[in-house]
Amino acid sequence: MSDIMRPIGFDHLMTWILDEYRTKGTVFGEQRVVRCDPERAFPIFDERIETPFGMAAGPNTQLAQNLVAGYVCGARFFELKTVQKMDGAELSACVPKPCILASDEAYNCEWSTELTVPQAFAEYVKAWVACKLIAREFGFGDPDGFVFNMSVGYDYEGITTPKIDAYIEGMKDASDTEVFKEAIAWTRDHLDLFEVVDEAFVDSITPHVSASITESTLHGCPPAEIEKIATHLICEKGLNTYVKCNPTLLGYEFARTTLDGLGYDYVAFDDHHFVEDLQWADAVPMIERLRALCNERGLEFGVKLTNTFPVDVTRSELPSEEMYMSGRSLYPLSIALAAKIAERFDGTLRMSYSGGADAHNMAVLVSAGIWPVTVATTILKPGGYERLSQITGLLTELPGEAFTGADPERIAELADEAAHGDACRKPIKPLPERHIPGELPITDCFTAPCRHDCPIHQDIPGYLRAVDEGRYADALRIVLERNALPFMTGTLCPHHCTDACMRNYVDAHVLIREAKLEAAKRGFAAVAPALAATEKSSDRRVAIVGGGPAGLACACFLTRAGVPATIFERAESLGGVVRHVIPGFRIADEDIQKDIDLCLAYGAEVRCGVEVDSVDALKDEGFTDVVVATGAWAPAPQVLSEGGELDALEFLAQAKESPETLDLGTDVVVIGGGNTAMDVARAAKRIPGVENVRLVYRRNRRYMPAEEEELVFALEDGVEFMELLSPGKLHEGSLTCDVMALGAPDASGRRRPEPTGETVEVPATSVIVAVGEKVECGLFESAGVELTDRGIPAVSANLASNVEGVWVAGDARRGPATIVEAIADAAVVAASISGCDFNGQSAQNIDPEYGRALATRGDVAHDCGHCTPTRCLGCPTVCEACVEVCPNRANVAVRVPGMRQRQIVHVDGMCNECGNCAVFCPYSEGRPYKDKLTVFWGEEDFENSENEGFLEVDGGVKVRLDGQVAVFDPDDGDCGLPDGVRRTIQAVRRDYAYLLCR
Repeated sequence: MSDIMRPIGFDHLMTWILDEYRTKGTVFGEQRVVRCDPERAFPIFDERIETPFGMAAGPNTQLAQNLVAGYVCGARFFELKTVQKMDGAELSACVPKPCILASDEAYNCEWSTELTVPQAFAEYVKAWVACKLIAREFGFGDPDGFVFNMSVGYDYEGITTPKIDAYIEGMKDASDTEVFKEAIAWTRDHLDLFEVVDEAFVDSITPHVSASITESTLHGCPPAEIEKIATHLICEKGLNTYVKCNPTLLGYEFARTTLDGLGYDYVAFDDHHFVEDLQWADAVPMIERLRALCNERGLEFGVKLTNTFPVDVTRSELPSEEMYMSGRSLYPLSIALAAKIAERFDGTLRMSYSGGADAHNMAVLVSAGIWPVTVATTILKPGGYERLSQITGLLTELPGEAFTGADPERIAELADEAAHGDACRKPIKPLPERHIPGELPITDCFTAPCRHDCPIHQDIPGYLRAVDEGRYADALRIVLERNALPFMTGTLCPHHCTDACMRNYVDAHVLIREAKLEAAKRGFAAVAPALAATEKSSDRRVAIVGGGPAGLACACFLTRAGVPATIFERAESLGGVVRHVIPGFRIADEDIQKDIDLCLAYGAEVRCGVEVDSVDALKDEGFTDVVVATGAWAPAPQVLSEGGELDALEFLAQAKESPETLDLGTDVVVIGGGNTAMDVARAAKRIPGVENVRLVYRRNRRYMPAEEEELVFALEDGVEFMELLSPGKLHEGSLTCDVMALGAPDASGRRRPEPTGETVEVPATSVIVAVGEKVECGLFESAGVELTDRGIPAVSANLASNVEGVWVAGDARRGPATIVEAIADAAVVAASISGCDFNGQSAQNIDPEYGRALATRGDVAHDCGHCTPTRCLGCPTVCEACVEVCPNRANVAVRVPGMRQRQIVHVDGMCNECGNCAVFCPYSEGRPYKDKLTVFWGEEDFENSENEGFLEVDGGVKVRLDGQVAVFDPDDGDCGLPDGVRRTIQAVRRDYAYLLCR
């Protein structure tokens, strides 16, 4: 079954490694192989580690292949997954699946190995020998330059059982164990497979797998029990010992205040763990006694910081009641505890560290004297083990010196930065949905989520690659294929394309909008002069009412397709809201004009200063079609129960045209929480005489509809947010507001504001209302266009109204919306009228150099706001996120002759259904561990699974597809299998035989 891991034998392990590396240059799919410098090794436990970091006890240190993958990517300190008396099927039955959620901060509901303890022991010994062999054979480093550190739990009774005792003794000396003897014997019998490894080296491989241990206890373990276990490990077992500490040592108030201050107020926990866990007053003397014990015996002692943090499941994050938090939300707590310990022990106590460590903080942690450092959450994200390669590079200049003490002052600075800086801070608003709708295809699944989330489905990967290569004119041509207004969208677009950008899981989304603007600015001079009127190709003649974004884009697309079009605009100039309302500090007039020039380049006619009040009059003039794109200019209904209020659009228009004519007084109140409200508030701050601008909203900022960046801009401009207030009446310079509280979520998913019965007074010399403009309906009503209950036109999927030849686009059909949505409507109307499409540049999304896209994986950027190139991962060229994030290497990318994309196959025997690959699959319903073509190793597993996949049998392969099972010969092109599936099976059998358990 998929959730039962089948450990692979040493012969299979080594055959796989040797074959894959020699034929493909990778080990378990990892291509960024690290070669360490033995001269920089760090002494520890009378051993040496070539890098002062590695992998924490967890999913990445459970199986032999996981440990090998980490080793080849640069990890050299391995905290092996915890073993305890409950193991195997008994423990697995207690672990709900999926058990990992690492999309931002991470959570898990699994704890120790799901293997039996003897199986876990065998995995660690196999990995120990394998790492030594490949270190020598392939020159990855000193075969003695890495350390295995045991982790055992969770109580004295369990740790002293014969099962756990045998495990500890075997790890100390595996010479008499079957698995070690078998590994050495296999190597001796297969020396012909090696070019560098010889018999003398094999004889030198030490059976002493581990001389150190980390004691891990459950929350609530009594201090005496913790000390009793550690004393046993030190005195009876003679092991260098770390005691794992919990963030609860900081106290409930500190943890709650710290997390709340960083935006994790939704993380739910009470104080019971803080009350029941080890207390600081008990921990300090215990640590001192245990350190003295180790000193007496010539052993090293330290603490491990920290355990994961138990929190409540409140939003169905995982199928459990409690889960364990890690990652960037844990870092401020763990480093704060490190600072507290460093201060108390004057930097002399050794600290092994794992709480939220990653590429951003690894070097400063080690430089401050905190090492070894182990990671978990960061390598569960896209890039996976290859993130270790980058971390290794960041540490290459550090001297390999023995531990001489930590720096309390520097660690205190790190703790302060974590608590008050932005690195660990959550955004103001909830994270958007990162997935695109749909099921995961069994083959050819790579897609560009950014294109899907863009209303006009721009060819984003194509123009990003052109920008990266300095081909700005090409980039602008790619943009213009689907986007008529590159300057406006390059400046003002809410860029929801970035919501599903896969780069969000690595560091931060690609700056797609900014790259588009760069293409527009640097490509305009070359592209614009070459645009020319298109020869007429249609007998239709289109009148476009409204010269804003929707009207301009419609005119552009129609005339480009050869359909004559004329814009009628009641104002004296084109541009609509963007030209006449949006503040100049948001977008420059010259950029607006460039977009207008681009739209008119294909021959559209323009009649400004013309008010259209009759569709029939236009048709009488000879127009076959009328596109109404008049925007949403009508003011919203009165908001205040008493007192005067200004309309947002009227204020913005006056502020842009003649700000000196405005007299707002000293205290301006803006009512609303959308993007327009933010523009109003920021514009009001710039009006002479205004001292304070306060934004009143009935929910809190987390639930404001404005985009995250608009909120940030307003706050940076000094706008004061008055949250949970509902405006009432304005009287003598004071606005009376009802105080609200957040109740249960409403239909939108936002918590409903409910009155508390209290009121407050807010100083207000002027009140500007920005709560949603309305569509002017006069033209529609006179033409007989049917309206909805919302007062907007009822239109078909192609935006045709019920009146023949009348179409509606932009805000006129949506209500207040965005520029890019207006362009999307224009494209639909233009395609419906002219039959044009917008696929002329879609081929540019695929990079012809597959390896170039692969090379972008695994690196975390440190300054995303100033990165060159764009950091685009090239998702439609190569995705493979499910391969990267699988701790067990159970998802494998396979090159298939005749297919452009590498195909993803799933190896059933290596999967425990942790669910991590589903978290990062771009498809909302995608579960690669369930949906991808699965390789089975045995009949029992095949029969106990519902996965579509195959099993080698006599006479061919047994295949399950669409619920049907049959035996096929995949070498026969007419065997009846879908061609992509057949080719993939054929490639696995021919070129990836190590995936099969033969």
